[in-house]
Amino acid sequence: MKGFFSRDYEPVVTVDPGEPVVFSSLAAFWHWDPETPLPKPDGAGHPLYGPIEVRGARAGGTLVVHIDELTPRPWGATFAPGVKLMWTLEGDAWVSERGSRVAAATFLGVIGMPPPEPGDHSTTPPRRWGGNIDCKELVAGTTLYLPIPLEGALLMAGDGHGAQGDGEVSGTAIECPIERATLTLGLDDRDLRSPIARTADSWIALGFDEDLDLAAEQATETMLDLMERELGASRGECHALASVAVDLRVTQVVNQVKGVHAVLRDDAIR
Repeated sequence: MKGFFSRDYEPVVTVDPGEPVVFSSLAAFWHWDPETPLPKPDGAGHPLYGPIEVRGARAGGTLVVHIDELTPRPWGATFAPGVKLMWTLEGDAWVSERGSRVAAATFLGVIGMPPPEPGDHSTTPPRRWGGNIDCKELVAGTTLYLPIPLEGALLMAGDGHGAQGDGEVSGTAIECPIERATLTLGLDDRDLRSPIARTADSWIALGFDEDLDLAAEQATETMLDLMERELGASRGECHALASVAVDLRVTQVVNQVKGVHAVLRDDAIR
C-alpha cells in the first residue's frame, strides 16, 4: 500500500485494456481490523493499491475505469470532533453502535492517477486526473472516465466508503476496508476537461477547485461538453437544457479542493 501519488513508483501490475484487476484495501486510517493499525509511512495519506499500468495508455488520452465489484469488510468508522462512531454491516444496511441505520452504498473514495510532476503528492485533494473524488455515485456498476496525465496511466485506488452523504461534512464517510475490489480498465478517445462518469441511469460530470463556485463552473462546462457529444446539439441549446434538466450537487467540501458533480438523469430530457 502506498500513502502518496507518485509517477516514480514502479507498477505493481501491468494490464491490457479490458483486463480486470482485483485487490483489497485498508480503511483510510490504515486499519484492516478495528483494533489494529498497520504501519503507515511518515506523512502518508490514504493507503492506496497500485500503481496499475495500462498498456497503450498515453498522456492526453482517457482512461476508462469500470467498477465491477466492491465488497466491504463488515465494519467501519465515522469521525467528527470528539466522536468516533463505529458501524457494523448487517445485510444491506450499516448499523451504528447507537442503533442508527443507513443504507449500504459502497464506493472507493480515491480513484486516480499521479500528477505528471515527479515526487510524492498528497492523496487528499482531487485533481483533474482523479484522486480523492469522494463521489457517492461511484458504486459498483459505474464507469469513471479520467484524463490521463502519464504514459501507462499508473492508476491508484483505495479508501473504501460504506456510505456517505453529499458534502461529507465531518470529513469522513463510513470508512471501511475493502475485502475485494474489481476494476476493469480501458482506453477511450474522449477529450475531457475534467472527469465524467456513467451510472446505471445518469451521466455525471465532476469539477474541482478550492473555490466552490469555480468547481461548479467546471462541472457545468464539462457537462455541456458531454451533452454536445451525446445530444448532437449546439452548446447554447445544451446550456439552456442544462438549466432545466441538470442537477448540481456538492460532492465534498473537506478535501482542500472542493468538489461539485453535475447530474443528467436519462429521463430528464425526453
